[in-house]
Amino acid sequence: MTWEDLRAKLTLLPEKPGCYLMKDERGSVIYVGKAKVLKNRVRSYFTGSHDGKTQLLVSHIADFEYIVTDTVAEALVLECNLIKHYNPHYNIMLRDDKTYPYIKITKEEHPRLEIVRKVQKDKAAYFGPYPSGGAAAETKKLLDRLYPLRKCKKLKPKVCLYYHIGQCLAPCEFAVSEKTYQSIVKEITDFLSGGYEKIAAELQQKMQVEAEALHFERAAELRDLIAQIERVMESQKVTLSDHMDRDVFGAYAEKGYLSIQVFIMRQGKMIERSAAVFRHHGTEAEDIASYIAQFYFDNPDVPKEIWLPQDVDVEGLQEFLGARILQPKRGKKYELVELAARNARIALEEKLRLMERDERRTVSAMQELADAFGLAQLRRIEAFDNSNTQGTDPVAAMVVFIDGQPARSEYRKFKIKTVVGPDDYSSMREVIRRRYTRVLKEHLSLPDLIMVDGGKGQIAAAIDVLENELALDIPVCGLAKDDRHRSHQVFLGEEVEPLSLDHASPAFHLLQRIQDEVHRFAITFHRGTRQKNALHSLLDEIPGIGEARRKQLLRHFGSLAEMKNASLEEFRKAGIGDRLARQIMAHLQSL
Repeated sequence: MTWEDLRAKLTLLPEKPGCYLMKDERGSVIYVGKAKVLKNRVRSYFTGSHDGKTQLLVSHIADFEYIVTDTVAEALVLECNLIKHYNPHYNIMLRDDKTYPYIKITKEEHPRLEIVRKVQKDKAAYFGPYPSGGAAAETKKLLDRLYPLRKCKKLKPKVCLYYHIGQCLAPCEFAVSEKTYQSIVKEITDFLSGGYEKIAAELQQKMQVEAEALHFERAAELRDLIAQIERVMESQKVTLSDHMDRDVFGAYAEKGYLSIQVFIMRQGKMIERSAAVFRHHGTEAEDIASYIAQFYFDNPDVPKEIWLPQDVDVEGLQEFLGARILQPKRGKKYELVELAARNARIALEEKLRLMERDERRTVSAMQELADAFGLAQLRRIEAFDNSNTQGTDPVAAMVVFIDGQPARSEYRKFKIKTVVGPDDYSSMREVIRRRYTRVLKEHLSLPDLIMVDGGKGQIAAAIDVLENELALDIPVCGLAKDDRHRSHQVFLGEEVEPLSLDHASPAFHLLQRIQDEVHRFAITFHRGTRQKNALHSLLDEIPGIGEARRKQLLRHFGSLAEMKNASLEEFRKAGIGDRLARQIMAHLQSL
């Protein structure tokens, strides 16, 4: 659809509530949204300036559709259904996050504290979940200072530093009764359930005694410990006295990401937390409302009250959910929403730090790789792998990594057309020829480095086509495997000796990652091709099955296993008559 067509279509939008579906040039739905006024909301995508994340969405919009509803609440229901049906790339995808950290007291003869991501039925004591790994680690660090459980995974032959600083009972040398451990577990349970205020008060008294005795260094240690308790345990103060069921939402947005934290409270006590961090492409207020609608969609456990931040667009939500929605402005209710927002901020900041760390590692790996290969620039890497079964159903695949990250929209598959039998070198020649002939013809981006799965033979085949047929000067490397099929040696160009690249280096790990990805992509493609070809040949053996019916059966059943187990009724649904269906079933059962 041209811009003129889009502009004409925009003028026809109604001033009514409803949902809109943005489509790319292939006609795929890439974004679903709702609007109080369709005309205003949809037109806003094509006028004015946008931030980076919205510009990315808009750059892929080639067409749109819309559905009018009577109310905003109906639009919310419809939006949930459409997102669930189309699974659009740019929408918030609601996923159950089962990796919240917990603090665990192990059920062992000499228990210890550890941070885990999964609650198991092992009779251990679990506390949490915590909004982030950082919050759990800080809480554990505090408990380690307060309670002298063992710190080592395996008992040492003699006492260690923790015993000397009063943070371990040293069961490696001294007998510790089960009663003592039970007492400590109870104290930790009480502490995390609100008893930390009592501990803080006791430490406050000890601090005053130490200060009066002029033991200022010890008093300062106790003061710092009290401050740590208050800071760490602030986020645990989630209990109200009204015994009501409610959910409390908090949100925080930064750098194109939205983090949402939900305190799930039943009978006035928080029993669970739910957290989600994701890229978002709409406005903050709209996307929070959309997330909330999806959170309760098909979920009968909607509480009596839902507390939300003030800036959330709640129109239609109350009718949609059937719950009382509050947006507190002051007092304890406001403080609890703010607490959820602070937890959301912690979770997002932790994710961004991890992303920045991964980005630094990737940049380091790319620079190290460029230095090892003597390249002035290294941004785009294209990697190839062949796959066949003893020469049958030969295919190849290409993956693209840009700045050390996979660019999946640029992955490509190839069915080998000119090679007969298991000839890996000739297959590599064909694929390199086809790929870069098209790149030159369509003026596509050339890679800074080509990577092939294999050693000197595959590299030589690729270079021969690039240099002698296409007049391209692109460096080619290969990652050869050892007898155990493990990545072993890195070869560059026509060098006889492998590069001396440290196997523990970020650069080598990046090459391994690319090799694993292209191998996975090629194998997946090969399996699908082999399955279709096997079904194709089997159907050819049955009288009455022509090209049209073969495609019809493949489209409906997808695999031989599905067809073999299908009933007569399933064949009818596929548009196959009973007589032919029985012939097909008899033939498949005879195999």
